[in-house]
Parts: sequence; C-alpha cells; structure tokens
Amino acid sequence: MKYYSLNNKAIKVSFQEAVIQGLAPDKGLYFPETINQLPQSFFEDIENLSNEEIAFKAIQQFVGDDIPEAELKQIISETLSFDFPLVQVEENVYSLELFHGPTMAFKDVGARFMSRCLAYFNKDKDQKNTVLVATSGDTGGAVASGFLGVKGVKVVILYPSGKVSDIQERQLTTLGQNITALEVDGVFDDCQDMVKKAFLDADLNYKNLTSANSINIARWLPQMFYFFFAYKELKKHNKPLIVSCPSGNFGNICAGIMAKKLGLPLTHFVASTNANDTIPRFLENGFYDAKVSIATISNAMDVGNPSNFVRIQEMYNNDLSEFEKDFSSYTYTDEETKFAMKNIHTNSGYIAEPHGAVGYLGLKKELEEQPNSIGFFLETAHPIKFLDIVEPVLNVKLAIPKQIESVLGKEKVSIKIKSFDDLKFFLNHK
Repeated sequence: MKYYSLNNKAIKVSFQEAVIQGLAPDKGLYFPETINQLPQSFFEDIENLSNEEIAFKAIQQFVGDDIPEAELKQIISETLSFDFPLVQVEENVYSLELFHGPTMAFKDVGARFMSRCLAYFNKDKDQKNTVLVATSGDTGGAVASGFLGVKGVKVVILYPSGKVSDIQERQLTTLGQNITALEVDGVFDDCQDMVKKAFLDADLNYKNLTSANSINIARWLPQMFYFFFAYKELKKHNKPLIVSCPSGNFGNICAGIMAKKLGLPLTHFVASTNANDTIPRFLENGFYDAKVSIATISNAMDVGNPSNFVRIQEMYNNDLSEFEKDFSSYTYTDEETKFAMKNIHTNSGYIAEPHGAVGYLGLKKELEEQPNSIGFFLETAHPIKFLDIVEPVLNVKLAIPKQIESVLGKEKVSIKIKSFDDLKFFLNHK
C-alpha cells in the first residue's frame, strides 16, 4: 500500500514512511492510494467473528507488507484489550462507549495501535523518533499512556493552558519517563499550528519528528474498528443505521466514512459539533471558513479548523452534492448540551458527558429526518473526566474509576511556552 499527500499526489510513500513522517513534506495529510472493498461475505458473517478478527480484516490492506501478519495480529490484540459496549439509551438510540481503555477515552485505540507500529519499526534501529502531538483534551493522555516507555521514542505533548480538564491534564503531565508536556499560552489551534510548523522546519529534521494526532494514519485508521464492532451488534435490527460523532478534528467520523468505503453498511453520518461550527456552516453555504476556536464545556471538540475534513472531501472527490447524501452536521450550544445531559439522565438514568450529549443531539435530529432508522452516538470519554461539569449539571456524585485514581495523587509537571520559537528551542535543547 502506498500513501500520497493530499497536497501533491506525486508524493508517495509506504505505510511505514507515512507513520514515521506523520505529515508529508509539503504539509499535506497522507491518504491511501487505493481503497478495496471487503467481500460481502465478510459482512454477512460479521456477527460470528471476534473483534480482533474484524479489526485485522479491516486494516490489513492499509498496512500491507510493512508489518508481517503475525506481528500485525499481535499489535491488534494489544490494542483491543478492553471492551466496546453498546448501551441502549432509548428506543432506536444507542451509546457506543469508547472509554473502557487505560485512559478512559476513545483515543486509546489509535494511540496504542500507533505506538506498537512505531515500536515494531524501531526494534532493530538505533535512531530515535520524537512524537510531537497537540491535544484539545484526551489525545495527550492516550498518547502518553500508549507510548510510555516505548524504546527509541520521545513524546512531546502540547496542550492549551487552562482549557483541558484537571483529570485530562494530570493524565498527560504526571507520567514522566519519555513523556514531556508543554503548556501553551493559547488555544488548541495554536498548539496544532505549532506542531505542523515544526514538521516543516528544516532545522528540526534531525529530530525525526512524527505526529500522534489523527493526522497520522496509524492514529486515524484504527478508529475504523469500533464502527465495525457497533454494526456487528446492531445488524440484527435490519434497519438503516445512522452514526453520530461528536466532532472536533473529525478523525472519528473520517474513519467511519472510510469504513463505509470498505463496504460497511452505514447509511448516514452526523458530525455533531459544539459552537465551533466550521463544518455546519460549510454545508449551509459551501464555503469553508475556519475561525479561531471557541472554548466550550465539550473542550475536546474546540477545534476551529479540523484537519481531517480534507480526507473526507477526498473520499467524495470534493463533490459536495455526493457528500451531502451521506453526511449532515449540526451545531449545539453549551446550554443545549447541558439540557440534553439532564434529559438523558432523567429518562434513562444514563450519564452522558458533554461530548456524548452533543453526539446524542445530532443523532436525535437526524432520526427525525429518517424515522425508520436506528442509530448510535459515540460516547468518547468517561464522564469522570468532566466531573466538574457532569456532577453539578446532573446533581450526581461520580465514583472514581481505577484508571483515574492512579494519576490523582501525582504531581503535575509541565513546561510553559508561548510561541513556536519556544517550542523550537525546547526541541533543540532536549
């Protein structure tokens, strides 16, 4: 399998090169040269397959010969070492819980898969890689956990000061070893821009920089897995299936669309956003107008210029009319989000955190348009990670899961920076 840059299709690299580089030399995101649909028999028999068997079949073509079959299966086994339960919230509405991994966020899947791919590529090499990642919340903790102690890899995480929850901050600032957290005076988009700029700086080439954001194919593509797992459970209903993804950088929904391109029978996608409404506005007027991100209670979605949207456009050949057949996007305020959280809890007893509640709202709206369908929304993080919002809104007391207990007593360690020059100085002197 070869990957090309979305800025220049003449730039082509292997899976291994794309993972190690993260971003193409021309700043473009990598995209697979071919997408081969899986056989119909695979979907007909999917309920009889294990999650590991499904994941291997889904991703094998994208890895190709760069990782032998036995090693790839081992990587998948270690990646999927936790459950992905589908919980019914109300009639025709399900929550796909993606927070049962070590850092209690969906990004555990991509971070664990990528870290193990990079470890395999480095196993017989002396060279070191620096994983440079920007986080709006959960990415940092998942990457820190996934890469902790990985040979030949240093991890540098940029996060916006004061704009991630306390638990999220502890998960990325307390591990030590090969993990360093840089606290940026700014918003997530500033962090992401610094990361992209670092990749293009010739003075930093010797650092062998790569990214563990969803711009990296090894972080992004494994996110396909849980769409297959949900279909496996909901297939028996024999109804059109709608998926609502709370969307920030659009990696999840982009992976879901890739799953559909592989033949997964998903009828419609909803990108549910908070006040950062770049894509809903784009669908209204056809004009992509990125704006500075706005802080909300669903902070992991506070992204004004979602990187992965160009991959989605590529999968639809930049044809807006074709895209809109499969895709809707709606925006919700913090007050609407809180109301949804209360409504869900009152009616079903289910505790949704802000991101999941935004996903729920988008799904409910789309089900009004397609009432004979069934759907699920992604619950992307455990409510405990947003207890300062969840507890007062729902008037509940959340139990502390063991994954979170392990970081609460540790001291936070971060280095404060304000500019790209600060980042470059740090990278050149560490």
